[in-house]
Amino acid sequence: MADATESHALRAMRDVVQSGRPLVYIRSPEEQRVIALLREATGFLAPGAPIFLWSLTDGMRREGDTAGQPLSPRAALDFIASHDGPGVFLLADFHDALREPDVRRRLRDLYELCLDRQKLVVVSSPLKFLPEDIEGSLVYLELLLPDLAELVAFVGREAAALRAAGRTVDTSETTLFQLARALQGLTLDDARHAIRRAIATRGTLDQDSLPSLLEEKQLLVNRTGMVEYIPTDTRIDQVGGLEIMKAWLLDRRKLFLMRDEISAEIVPKGVLVMGISGCGKSLSIKAIASCFDLPLYRIDMIEIFSGRYGKPEGAFVRACRMLESMAPAVVWFDEIEAGINSQAKEGELGRIFGFFLTWMQEKARGLFVGATANRIDLLPAEMIRKGRFDEVFFVDLPLDDERIDIFRVHLARRGVDPSRFNLEPLTKLTRGWTGAEIEQSVVSALIAARLADRDVTEDDLMKTTMKAVPLSKTMKEQVEQIRNWALHRAVRASRREYAH
Repeated sequence: MADATESHALRAMRDVVQSGRPLVYIRSPEEQRVIALLREATGFLAPGAPIFLWSLTDGMRREGDTAGQPLSPRAALDFIASHDGPGVFLLADFHDALREPDVRRRLRDLYELCLDRQKLVVVSSPLKFLPEDIEGSLVYLELLLPDLAELVAFVGREAAALRAAGRTVDTSETTLFQLARALQGLTLDDARHAIRRAIATRGTLDQDSLPSLLEEKQLLVNRTGMVEYIPTDTRIDQVGGLEIMKAWLLDRRKLFLMRDEISAEIVPKGVLVMGISGCGKSLSIKAIASCFDLPLYRIDMIEIFSGRYGKPEGAFVRACRMLESMAPAVVWFDEIEAGINSQAKEGELGRIFGFFLTWMQEKARGLFVGATANRIDLLPAEMIRKGRFDEVFFVDLPLDDERIDIFRVHLARRGVDPSRFNLEPLTKLTRGWTGAEIEQSVVSALIAARLADRDVTEDDLMKTTMKAVPLSKTMKEQVEQIRNWALHRAVRASRREYAH
């Protein structure tokens, strides 16, 4: 049985070695991580077996040696064939050499020459290039982002090195685990730079270093363009109204925290929140992440379809796989209907849609999906059926008491005591308003008060509300269409229906 602390990468490598396959192709840009993995893999092959490293610039050298023997790609394969005894041989960036027929032929020869002789030949490259004539001889591994077990071990090694260098480091098991959790979603190289930034900022590495690590992580994750790390400071009690949905989420939070102890069938998968623009859908997703005490990542579907990251279906798969390496987390698909119905070419949409449905069923237990949509009627019926999302909520225009709650929330968030105001007169004035419109009313009132160099008053709020025309009037037909569609297809997020 596999060790529970064994990383996915090491487990995959162990399975390859124990299966007796002598040729491996590892796709990864992290050469040092591959080398570290091979050091551990020698224990499964032949404890103490030497590791040889080859590159076009350094030639062939034994690990630990500073100088190498200049060898062409073909000569490097001859070296491996003639080597007496067990060994692990890493051929770095060997994909270009595989374009040569004699190199491919010699590599196929090595399959027989290394089989059952405790020799392991590893081709590593950041690119995948497997010509058809050698594809059957190699086992292909794609080294995904490190999982939590690998990061815990990595942080432990970095902490030990920092302490040996005279730095102050908290090496307790709890702290190392929290630091590793904060680094999920990064490569080991990026994680190393994040740790060094934290050390440079505070001079020490401990639990108080988490904000620095998360800040660096935000920069590194966001550079992918497809996935964005969203800081969450919105508590669920800061969402005005939506009592039914909030109660549902608090119940599901209990189950989600028990995800490793209960059947996969009852582990919460995700929620789809649809409704009128500006009524709190996005705010609700942010509150979910805060409620579940998890980081929040947003997939930008428009970027997925932009073509800047390769074919859309490939980009979408990579983004989803990247998020699985960050579990536990909340994944936000914002305005999912805009992505699904955007500029997809023929065939792309079907492949992306098919992958998404399968992924929703089989994704890691530690991922909770929060999707938002303004026009859920544009989504295929298969996406909203039971089993994909745990529930579909409809967020309508806020009720009278909910609008007052929203006023209180936005005043308090801006340092204004809402108990100073009699907000009841605003009930009629804001009928048909969205939460976003109420927020802008509060902001406008604060601006007017600041320009007059005084505290905000009830009169400021009254004046700003009287000037505005809500979305429910300017786009009445579209709002009614959304409301009518949701009438028998979704669960209302509020206690009762908004009265027309």
